[in-house]
Amino acid sequence: MNDQTPRRLGGSLVERAAAHQAFVQRQAAQQHAPAQQAAAPSPVAPAPKPRHDLPVFGAVEAPRAPLVRPEAAPVAPPEQPASARRRIAIDRKKLAEHGMLVPGATVTALAEEFRLVKRQLLTTARQIRAGGGEGADDRSRMILVCSAKPNDGKTFCAINLALSMAAEKDVEILLVDADFAKPDVLARLGAPDGPGLLDVLAGAVASAEDCVIDTDVPQLSVLPAGTRSVADTELLASAGAHAILDGLAAANPRRIVIFDSPPILAASPASALASHVGQVMLVVRADRTRENELRDAVGLLDGCDHIQLLLNSVSIQPGGRRFGSYGAYYGEPDQ
Repeated sequence: MNDQTPRRLGGSLVERAAAHQAFVQRQAAQQHAPAQQAAAPSPVAPAPKPRHDLPVFGAVEAPRAPLVRPEAAPVAPPEQPASARRRIAIDRKKLAEHGMLVPGATVTALAEEFRLVKRQLLTTARQIRAGGGEGADDRSRMILVCSAKPNDGKTFCAINLALSMAAEKDVEILLVDADFAKPDVLARLGAPDGPGLLDVLAGAVASAEDCVIDTDVPQLSVLPAGTRSVADTELLASAGAHAILDGLAAANPRRIVIFDSPPILAASPASALASHVGQVMLVVRADRTRENELRDAVGLLDGCDHIQLLLNSVSIQPGGRRFGSYGAYYGEPDQ
């Protein structure tokens, strides 16, 4: 018997049929095995392992030619420094036409008058600092200039005070146009307006320092009133306004902040501002301000403990005081 043929097995027909089927499958597998081995692809050699003893950049080759032509590459504009601010030149001719102080000009009687005014204000500022208390240093460097009624000369006095104080050696002056209903500071200086304090209070501008405008007068900068709002008093009385206004002085320990506010009997922002400043300079027009108006004005400024009067438009009398009248308000106003 050939051992390649199935042996006869005992058992049932089913068992013998299964044995025969297994024999046929083994025969077929032996016949196809050489062909499958011939068709199998040859094994692929493994890729060489990277050398870890070389620096990472050793396998990176720089391109032989630039990917973009130099002339086609866009040129970005130079980045402005974070401290860069808008700068204006004050119109000296316009100042002279309006009878105001002119920086660098000959000392006049008006210049001497405002020298006396600023000396008193600086003395009061030192007294406020000496008194101590929370925020005394910053508050002592904030001055509100206002009047009882319109056309009493408060903007004229605020600008001249700022120009006179800017001549001091150890201070920097920030003149703030806080007369939101009738802003006039930038126009009198011959400069264009821009975003200002109201925009900061309303949240349209992140920082008041972004709106500050430097001038060509050393140590003098200005802050415009900003976009007019029907809620100017409410914005000034808000909790956020305290931090913003106090921050104007806190941003620079050398800075004195002068606010030109609306007339106290004509608009309410002056009363709200009085609670932020260390002292108020109330401009009184000699030929028109009445005693009852002056009393009402002082009463509305009770948020500030230091209220001083500046008598404006005084007629010079022979043998009288040359520089007008100026002093603290302690009792009855002069008739």
